[in-house]
Amino acid sequence: MEDILYNLMNWAQVEEIVYSESSRPHEILGAKKLEEGILIQCFFPNAKEVKLCLEKTAKEINMKKQDDAGFFAVLLKQKTIPKYHYHVVYEYNSVDRQESYMKFSLYSDEDLDRFSRGVHYDIFEKMGAHLATVDGIEGVYFSVWAPEALRISVVGDFNFWDGRVHQMSKIKDSGIWEIFIPGVGQLDNYKYEIKTIKGEPMLKADPYGYFCELRPNTASLVYNINNYVWDDEDWMLDRDLKQSDGKNYDGCPINIYELHLGSWIRKERQFDDNGEEIVGSEFYNYKEIAVKLAKYVKEMNYTHIELMPVMEHPFDGSWGYQVTGYYAPTSRYGTPHDFMYFVDYMHSQNIGVIIDWVPAHFPKDLHGLGVFDGTHVYEHADPRQGTHPHWGTYVYNYGRPQVSNFLIANAIYWARYYHIDGIRMDAVASMLYLDYGREDGQWVANKYGGHENLEAIEFLKHLNSIFKTRFSDVLLIAEESTAWPKISGELSEGGLGFDFKWNMGWMNDFLSYMQNDPYFRSYHYGKLTFSMLYQYSENFILVLSHDEVVHGKKTLLNKMPGFYIEDRLANLRVAYGFMMTHPGKKLLFMGQEFAQENEWNEDKEIEWATLEDPLHAAMHRYVKDLNLFYRKNEALWKLDAEPEGFGWTNCYSYEENIVAFARKSEYEEDDLLVVCNFTPVSYESFDIRVPYSASYKEVFNSDLETYGGKGIKNARAVKAKEDEEGKNFIIDIKIPPLGILIFSPKVK
Repeated sequence: MEDILYNLMNWAQVEEIVYSESSRPHEILGAKKLEEGILIQCFFPNAKEVKLCLEKTAKEINMKKQDDAGFFAVLLKQKTIPKYHYHVVYEYNSVDRQESYMKFSLYSDEDLDRFSRGVHYDIFEKMGAHLATVDGIEGVYFSVWAPEALRISVVGDFNFWDGRVHQMSKIKDSGIWEIFIPGVGQLDNYKYEIKTIKGEPMLKADPYGYFCELRPNTASLVYNINNYVWDDEDWMLDRDLKQSDGKNYDGCPINIYELHLGSWIRKERQFDDNGEEIVGSEFYNYKEIAVKLAKYVKEMNYTHIELMPVMEHPFDGSWGYQVTGYYAPTSRYGTPHDFMYFVDYMHSQNIGVIIDWVPAHFPKDLHGLGVFDGTHVYEHADPRQGTHPHWGTYVYNYGRPQVSNFLIANAIYWARYYHIDGIRMDAVASMLYLDYGREDGQWVANKYGGHENLEAIEFLKHLNSIFKTRFSDVLLIAEESTAWPKISGELSEGGLGFDFKWNMGWMNDFLSYMQNDPYFRSYHYGKLTFSMLYQYSENFILVLSHDEVVHGKKTLLNKMPGFYIEDRLANLRVAYGFMMTHPGKKLLFMGQEFAQENEWNEDKEIEWATLEDPLHAAMHRYVKDLNLFYRKNEALWKLDAEPEGFGWTNCYSYEENIVAFARKSEYEEDDLLVVCNFTPVSYESFDIRVPYSASYKEVFNSDLETYGGKGIKNARAVKAKEDEEGKNFIIDIKIPPLGILIFSPKVK
């Protein structure tokens, strides 16, 4: 019998298993039908003996040790494979183990083909770690893509991080590896131990992992994300009307509060009995912060929040923009289900949730995507294409179908599993240009000799096309800082297919204008009006984002000129007023709504104590009322995407630094007239041209005393009259210093 067993064994394959270099351990391990009977082979490193336990008869059969490393085999003289498990005896203990090498896979040939072509948009249902039951045995099915690896194992606490124990099998020539491991379950930690073609082992987190350990630990965690019960049906049914971009429906108010969850509000740090700080104790859970944040956002009359990246990242100082776990909400604030609750709760409070997403680059942390199997899997091999000198990160190889698939599926994943309402893509300009942030000699031209990244362009079009077929009511927003045409243009017309583009040009021009002393603003008056020359070239969001209040740029308050804080606050009030009445959707970063004094620091909560100061409290009240006014008045958003929604009535008073314009809706009685004065000079009498004959009533004034102003206002409606030439209608009004006035016409 032993001779028969010896002759049946493939000793070359046994050696590969023992030396942990096999790419297809399923071919030898487990039960195999042969003419001679059922051959069962197993490998339990360092085991002294192994018994095969037949579950139907409770019979135990001693298996023959074929290699001292722990390789065992037995030949059963029968024709069918029985149900069995192993009883493994070690020097100091013994354990029962189920078979890990059963015939089981989540992949069909069609799955493999679609992934190889980069069109398997639900690949996250196959890749990663998935709780499964096979032949009545509970465990986890693991799979990972690593095309050039010599061998891959799943390691974790469940196998003492021993890469010899659970060696994975490569599926054909797909580059995908798989294994089902019985007994592994929810929240078990794991990584992939990858042995490169050079024989060098590496430990990598799961690219498709649903959950991760809290930093500084870096292992992935098994997590079942399928059993959350959502309660946001009403929100989801009407979502297309609540965040229309104005292309396919009438526009709607979109006013976004941008925030970083870990520094919006924080707990006091906690310490253990030894005086050691408890890691993560300073953070609120997603569930806790949801209630606090929703209440605040509603009180402040915002329509949406935008979260700086919540995907897992190792370094707090990256603010989440250097992602290692694209499929995992960061464990800093709780579990995936906790984050689902966060979004669900926001929807219950009629608040949309937009997340920042980083498809432009990824960090070089050893456990991350970089050089994933010892070769350049996700990034270009040529550093002129595969690394970004500005950020010290890797750049995705968008031309590789499986890499493109990874990212497209990831965007779909967040919309599908987390019900997010918008994705804001970070650093799109760095994707579009091969020479972005690079000097001569640091980049490679495209096949036509140009600097456009043709692969990235195709990727963005592919992503936006597929995403919109599945989630037409989820917003796709590009942070793109150049004049690249048609970012929000239709794909059918040569555009990239985004719903919105951040208006970085407006932001830079406007802040540059505002930072000038009012005495010199007249020389820069064009920066106030220039944005309307290109306003309808894209669907814009006007942004005053986190990037403008860090790294020595000062807060928005301290960008404003003025020796006294009252002057800086007045400048900021008129700045916010101009932004909220200018065409385009809106975004403001946290802390700026009450004019925080110090720059944002991700390691501290925003300066809530500032609200104890009456001047800052007045600014807070002003932003709250301005937001409400914006939401209530259709003229400020309904025709955002249409030239008919805006008209200058004064864009020539550069010496006075005064502008005036009409915001229009479908009906004249809903129109508004906006007057902005960017100097500290008040006017008792100033003629402003108006669109038509009517009585104009002041309905909003930034100079009210309750907002910290001087209280100069137009108490009565002002009737329009013809000018001296009889060509235009004008109104004679008071204009406060550094103030914005909004009038509503009463049409005859």
